[in-house]
Amino acid sequence: MIPQSVEVPPQNRLDEAALDAFLAQHLPEYGGSLGVRQFPGGFSNPTYALDTVDRDGHQRHYVLRKRPAAAALPSAHRVDREFRVMQALQQTDVPVPRVRVLCEDPAVLGSMFFVMDHVQGRLFSDPTLPGCTPAERKAIYDSMVDVLARLHAVDYAALGLADYGKPGDYLKRQVELWTRQFQAAQTGELPSMQRLGNWLAANVPAAGRTTIVHGDYRPNNILVHPTEPRVLAVLDWELSTLGDPMCDLAYTCFCYYIDEPPVGFGGADPVALGIPSEAEFVQRYCDLTGQPVRDWTFYLALQLYKSSAILQGVVKRALQGAGPAAWLAKQPVVGARAELALSLIEGTRTPS
Repeated sequence: MIPQSVEVPPQNRLDEAALDAFLAQHLPEYGGSLGVRQFPGGFSNPTYALDTVDRDGHQRHYVLRKRPAAAALPSAHRVDREFRVMQALQQTDVPVPRVRVLCEDPAVLGSMFFVMDHVQGRLFSDPTLPGCTPAERKAIYDSMVDVLARLHAVDYAALGLADYGKPGDYLKRQVELWTRQFQAAQTGELPSMQRLGNWLAANVPAAGRTTIVHGDYRPNNILVHPTEPRVLAVLDWELSTLGDPMCDLAYTCFCYYIDEPPVGFGGADPVALGIPSEAEFVQRYCDLTGQPVRDWTFYLALQLYKSSAILQGVVKRALQGAGPAAWLAKQPVVGARAELALSLIEGTRTPS
């Protein structure tokens, strides 16, 4: 549960001398003795553990997030956007790691990256939260809802983020965006994705409120306190923007519809484990925000469409040699999630 780093694989190795020089210039407390390892897992931006000492010889730990050298999807892997929103949220009650420095010069490490403080916490790759008691599971999921509600209550304009997303037509633009992203990464015909995209384009609901949305809010992007059942830090803001907060809520509820970890419960009964049901999870959010749920099937289907497009990008990167061959196993999942969305639209599927 405590994230452990591993030796950096050959395709993700960094120019450590260049990084050492950059940190010495941009982190006043940096004292050298740089060690670089990588956090395993994830399909997007390579994430590294940096072990150093400060000028007094005390150990210091940072995390580096870097845009991959080969990005299959246009406008994706925007670590500069991650840095910007996390920097702004440090002024709020939304828990995020402290960011330190952004480097947009590809001459340093080959692509842009940023450095943030390392936060010691528990990262659950399994949404059933193994090792926790039923009471702890309920408290952690309640804390997840609380943090999501706080995020959606943030005055983004006051934080200088009024231009963090385009105004108006968010849902329509989401459908168009993920259609383009899927087509850019497509490696073969997939009729279910075509049908799903057509349905979404024809059934966009009326616009709701606008907030900061995280875009990938689920347990494996959340650090839980080492001993307490509460969210300590929210990670991976790559997909964040200004948009409809119902998209975040629907994406977080993936686990009630998909079996396979790290998204789903793997066939386990969440309620028997102490995890709130989907209805309880959504109701808590509504109670905290004062906002009702509407057009729920559309929001679920859109998030499934988005996840399918992202996974297709992962598959294409693997085919190009920019990711491990094991990622090719995600190809069948792309179509399966599109089929799931279609079954929700047709009313033949209910939460697992």
